[in-house]
Amino acid sequence: MEKNMMDELIEKIKEKKSPIVMGIDPKYEMLPDVVKSKYPKTLEGFAKATVEFFKNLIDEIHDVIPAVKPQLAYFEMMGPLGLKAFKELVDYAKEKNLIVIADAKRGDIGTTSQGYANTFLGKTSLEEYEEEIYGADFVTVNPYMGTDCVKPFIEDSKKYNKGVFVLVKTSNKSSGELQDLKLENGNKVYEQVVSLVENWGEDLRGKYGYSSISAVVGATYPEQLKEIREKAPHTFFLIPGYGAQGGKAEDIALGFDKNGIGGIVNASRSLMTAYKSDLWKDKFTEEEYAKATRAEAIRMRDELNQAIYK
Repeated sequence: MEKNMMDELIEKIKEKKSPIVMGIDPKYEMLPDVVKSKYPKTLEGFAKATVEFFKNLIDEIHDVIPAVKPQLAYFEMMGPLGLKAFKELVDYAKEKNLIVIADAKRGDIGTTSQGYANTFLGKTSLEEYEEEIYGADFVTVNPYMGTDCVKPFIEDSKKYNKGVFVLVKTSNKSSGELQDLKLENGNKVYEQVVSLVENWGEDLRGKYGYSSISAVVGATYPEQLKEIREKAPHTFFLIPGYGAQGGKAEDIALGFDKNGIGGIVNASRSLMTAYKSDLWKDKFTEEEYAKATRAEAIRMRDELNQAIYK
């Protein structure tokens, strides 16, 4: 069986014994002064500080984590300079042999959705000429418009050996306003969506049984996480909500199968600003921010593994 992108992610998780993806969320106020002070308070300065900060974090923890997840919103608010920084960090992460999940939450219909798929997973074609734009390995997708909006991402996943994480049950407080509504067939909306995801990914299941068409399922709703794992045995989970949002390791373990496979856990603020946390601020100076991030990544890895494999 040919290895798919999900196989590659699972094997990196197994190799590093670490089901963690570091969120790359460049907020100006979260960057350490030791980095910000080198650059002017302009969009160009912010973009340069972002690249320096996250390159240093990647240098320090690329052997501890298997993946990174840059959040497009924070790069887009810097304008073209931010998108240039995004591309630079995607390339740098891949140089360090990390899987890149572009957290773009795109979703539209027809050729518009195809444009988004080409941008993040595929290539832009100009007759006989084509070029890869961002080169992410996975992208997050909002499925609200149904199969039409997800199909181009599935097609590019097949064509270029990439993958998709579809929003199913998100970690935010108001997610239930829509996602928990009951349908005429008795399913809740999130149950209907994960059923679609299982079907959409049927042709892209790899040697571990998981498809490259996967789901975002938040750790802040552990009962639903457990339920969705039972309903979707071939769907791998991107699990936000751990740490700063209140999700606990024992809750997250419900999203994994009996072999300890099935999910990757997002950590953004808790890794980015570890140098300011109560746990590490007395052990590392601000100049040692990357070392604090490494220490926190190792602590998280060990805590998650203890819960998953108990």
